[in-house]
Amino acid sequence: MNSVFICRRLALAGLLLALAACAPAPVRNSADAALLAAQAAHEASLAAQPDWRLQGRLAVSAGGEGGSGRIDWAQQGDAFDIRLSAPVTRASWRLQGGDGEARLEGLEGGPLAGPDARRLLADATGWDIPVQALSHWVRGGRAPGPAHIEFGPGGLPALIVQQGWSVEYRGWTAGPAPRPARVFASRDGASVRLAVDAWEAP
Repeated sequence: MNSVFICRRLALAGLLLALAACAPAPVRNSADAALLAAQAAHEASLAAQPDWRLQGRLAVSAGGEGGSGRIDWAQQGDAFDIRLSAPVTRASWRLQGGDGEARLEGLEGGPLAGPDARRLLADATGWDIPVQALSHWVRGGRAPGPAHIEFGPGGLPALIVQQGWSVEYRGWTAGPAPRPARVFASRDGASVRLAVDAWEAP
């Protein structure tokens, strides 16, 4: 059994309850041309600022298995460096990649590498985390490809449905440039719940 399962269920229930306490915001018609135009402008702005970093808490579940802990995600263009840690067990993992390659460290059998970060994580841990798409969703933008989007108060995204995932935005930071604070993604029994504590971005 891989060491990544050491943290399963530890603090998961408490974190899920805390995250779930924030109910989804009411949505507006995705066909609103003004909202869609504003979203497209926002996504163009995100593309022009490809370097960012966040720290927060992550809860993942899939196939009856799950885990939770801290996450530190640094993105530079297409390259990502994601550090996961379970404070209770002091276990930690590091996922790095970009440009069609990924490497996962912190497993009992040593590092693993492969061309697809999502598949690498799923094979090693059983967790389904759509890393490449999530790098767009976590900033409130759509990943490349077809997507359905709905908006909440202030014209901010409330829901993105893409690649079979439903991505709910259940909290945003305050200020003139709001960023997602709570992002819940789910698909076919798998879920990724992220609570962002701090953003570092231009």
